[in-house]
Amino acid sequence: MSQPCNKLFLFLDGELPPVDEENFRHHLARCGMCASGLHEAMQLEMLGFQALGRDGLPPDEDVASEASEPVWPAPAWPRPPSRAERWWSRWRPTWRVPAWWVVAGALALGVALLGVALPRWREAPREVWVARPSQRGLEARVAYARADGYQRFVPMRGGARAAVVSPLPLRELAGLEERGDLHGIAAAYLVRGDWRQASDFLRRMPASADRDCDLAVVALEQGRLEDALDLLEGVLREVPDHPQALWNRALVLRDMGLTLQAAESFDAVVKLGEAGWSEEAKVRAQALRSETRLRSRAFQDARAAALDLGTVEGARVPLEEARRFPGVVRLAFYDAVRAAPSRDAVLRLLPLAQVLDEVQGGTMLRDTVERVARADFQRRGPLSRDYARLLRGELSSADTFLERLRRSGEEDLYLGALVALNVEDAFLEDFVRVARGSQDPWLVLLAERELSVREEREGRWWKAEQRLRAALSSCSGRGLAYRCATLKRRLVDLFVRLHRPADALEEARAGWRMTRDMGEWNLELQFLQEMAQIARYRHSAASARAYLRESLSRSPDDCEQRTYVHRNLATVAWADFRPSEARAELELASRCGRPLGIPGAWVLSYLSRFGAEQRDEDVLRRTLAELRRGPLTAGEHAALTFLEGQFLLERERTSGRELLRAAIDAADRLPPDDVDARKARNFAYGALVGDAGRALAHEQVLTLMGQALRRTVPDRCVLAVAADYERTVVAVRDASGALAGAYDDQRTSPLHGQAAGLVPDRFVAALRGCEHVDVFALPPIHGLPGLLPPDVAWSYRVGTSSAARVEPQSSLAVGRHLVVTDVAAPRSLGLEQLVPLASPRVPDPLRVELRGAAATPSRVLREMADAREIELHTHGLLSPELADASLLVLAPEEDGQYALTAAQVRSQSLSGAPLVLLAACGAARTAPFLHESVSLPVAFIEAGARTVLAATTDIPDSAGQFFEAVRKRVRAGERPSKALRDERLAWLAREPAAAWPAHVLLFE
Repeated sequence: MSQPCNKLFLFLDGELPPVDEENFRHHLARCGMCASGLHEAMQLEMLGFQALGRDGLPPDEDVASEASEPVWPAPAWPRPPSRAERWWSRWRPTWRVPAWWVVAGALALGVALLGVALPRWREAPREVWVARPSQRGLEARVAYARADGYQRFVPMRGGARAAVVSPLPLRELAGLEERGDLHGIAAAYLVRGDWRQASDFLRRMPASADRDCDLAVVALEQGRLEDALDLLEGVLREVPDHPQALWNRALVLRDMGLTLQAAESFDAVVKLGEAGWSEEAKVRAQALRSETRLRSRAFQDARAAALDLGTVEGARVPLEEARRFPGVVRLAFYDAVRAAPSRDAVLRLLPLAQVLDEVQGGTMLRDTVERVARADFQRRGPLSRDYARLLRGELSSADTFLERLRRSGEEDLYLGALVALNVEDAFLEDFVRVARGSQDPWLVLLAERELSVREEREGRWWKAEQRLRAALSSCSGRGLAYRCATLKRRLVDLFVRLHRPADALEEARAGWRMTRDMGEWNLELQFLQEMAQIARYRHSAASARAYLRESLSRSPDDCEQRTYVHRNLATVAWADFRPSEARAELELASRCGRPLGIPGAWVLSYLSRFGAEQRDEDVLRRTLAELRRGPLTAGEHAALTFLEGQFLLERERTSGRELLRAAIDAADRLPPDDVDARKARNFAYGALVGDAGRALAHEQVLTLMGQALRRTVPDRCVLAVAADYERTVVAVRDASGALAGAYDDQRTSPLHGQAAGLVPDRFVAALRGCEHVDVFALPPIHGLPGLLPPDVAWSYRVGTSSAARVEPQSSLAVGRHLVVTDVAAPRSLGLEQLVPLASPRVPDPLRVELRGAAATPSRVLREMADAREIELHTHGLLSPELADASLLVLAPEEDGQYALTAAQVRSQSLSGAPLVLLAACGAARTAPFLHESVSLPVAFIEAGARTVLAATTDIPDSAGQFFEAVRKRVRAGERPSKALRDERLAWLAREPAAAWPAHVLLFE
């Protein structure tokens, strides 16, 4: 008899304690698993339920009386017949049947039993995935089928969760884990809001669309909206009609403020026709559209009424609109005062001035009306009428009118005409003089904005930033909120142009919230587009597309908007390795006949690699000519030269190479802080390296890489690697100086932060004979882990931002040893306290320690200035809101500032040429920029460090010992790369499963 069957017979015989029905079913199923147990299972099916009082034959009085007697301990042998035996003897059939009938019947019944009863026994009840009996508390949808039954959504309030959510059925979860149903367990945690446990189980699953959909739910609930959107875009690319992904994408877009895009995603759910879900999706989509259209209509009506004041005689004075939308009404108020042709027409605006003054406080606008009303309208009246015609676009000779105003002494009309004609920059001195002379904060802030534009164009971007920050600090009050928002948008635009997406993101989010609260629809649209540019620079393609498409949904009939959106969508598609989609977006962008701008020229230039038509060349030349006629900086001119050279490189190689060299020469003549010049230079070198690699000119590849990094290329033991979109170029010199190389143009996706596999195995083998390998790499490879295996001693060579070179001092030179440990990080970050680094056994007189609250960013920067060795043992974070690359968490300053960023380090001069150990999680993570490497290690090198050690991944607390051991090896005279390699191998010998040591990189 099989063991499970034997257990059940023993139970029925009273030799084992009673079991409940669930356990009985479990053992019965196992009993019927094998052919030898089928007949026994049939008997037990009848006997067991009768003994349990369920669905069997009614028990007789003897059986019932015995059931109340104790069954443990078991009766001694010999024993009387058991209940089962007595029952079987009473009901045993008296006829005889052939044995094979019994076997056949047993098999048939057993198979039926396994096919019907067993699945029911093994399935967990639905309550496992229903947190509340009649309604759902999780707004998102879970991609596990049994957790996705429709229930009405009722959000939880306050601390009601514990009272209404059913507890986790741990016994059922254990059964799910035993069967390997990790998704079922994750779903149970998801519906109960345990995001950490849900995430842990989801990440243990194999990759799938359903898994990523539920990981997106975790990201959504944790507020990581961009991560959630990226995951959902990937799911929908694989399964376009994935119902849960469509629903959850709508929630993410709604929380991002992209209401019309969210409504479209809900529409897609409606089309699936799912009971309950489609009906709720329809209601949600309608609500989102209605709310958005009401906001748009209210703003547009207020704006139209305000503009009518200056262009339509006798137009209604929009007093109520002024209370709700003081910004756009005040913007039009100035033009209305200027266009008023008589004293009565001006005084008619006094109630509007008083309402606007009430919003801001003070009497500035009422005083303006009263002052203008005292003017000589026999002289001013004709000028005001012409000003109204200028606003309506009916004035034939704007230049003549502008000169009349300049000489008239009517300074407010003159300033208004400069703005209306968009010639503030050409008459900036006059503009600033008049604006400041008015003593009106609105106009003064406008002058500061225009001065910042001039300063940026002249290359004094730091002055522009200082001016805008100062203006914003003085900008307060609801009446000035519109002007404050335009200043913030100007600052965001400056940061975008300077390629500082972290700074831009902080200001853009603040401006986005501000304009939504104000209801200023047009400014909100502008911040939408700024957010799209920032997302594009951060390589968040899904977010960039969402912001751009939302902006288009809000103004679908505006041809200028359509051109802008589609040409930028083309750049996003290109960066996402979708050349066909990029070309299609360019086609849509060109339908309005508007200029394609730099984004369009960029995509056309790169599309030439995949076959360019004559039409492409015509459009590119036309676009470049239009751009060159406009106001461009020297760096932008160099960038356009690069784009033209790259396009021609595929058609006329000699001409293309000459233009690329011209772009490099132009960039080298410009200051190193010119972002456009840096982009032109590095991208041009990337194109030349790719061209040399394609020609298998390996010596030329090495030469170009040395020129790009401004470093001398060694005669042996050197590896050069470059990745330019689909092209990968590798060149090596081994220990004997033998040269080899490879070229590949088949890459179809970004590198995703990992360089493993880029260097062919034969080149790795050739470099194993080297004591040390110098790696010359261009972005985006520079700083990535995995380029060479752990048993090779190597380092990334860091280039300089200018032709000046700093010769490293001897690694054995004596100097101060700065150690930062036991940092008192802000409690608000919720970081665990790290184990302090132990003091050395032998006292080190040159050792300086910063601990606890003393380890602030400013103090650490001061102490680093002349140190020869620097160890930073603290937490590392990657926060797009605070920095473009990883940052180090230090003790907070008085103002709360706790982050040590790459920008702060780069601005510090490290005169001691120190060895720097960054013992922090992910301290070597680089910003995802294609034109330059931005990271803490690179910043330390640029500040004067000779060597930097840092990890690109999270590291355990024990890693401090690893970094300290490497430092001791270097101090003892070992080359840093060899010290790192040997300590890494020693660590892996002790902990073979450790993965992080391979992610510790060396920069020199």
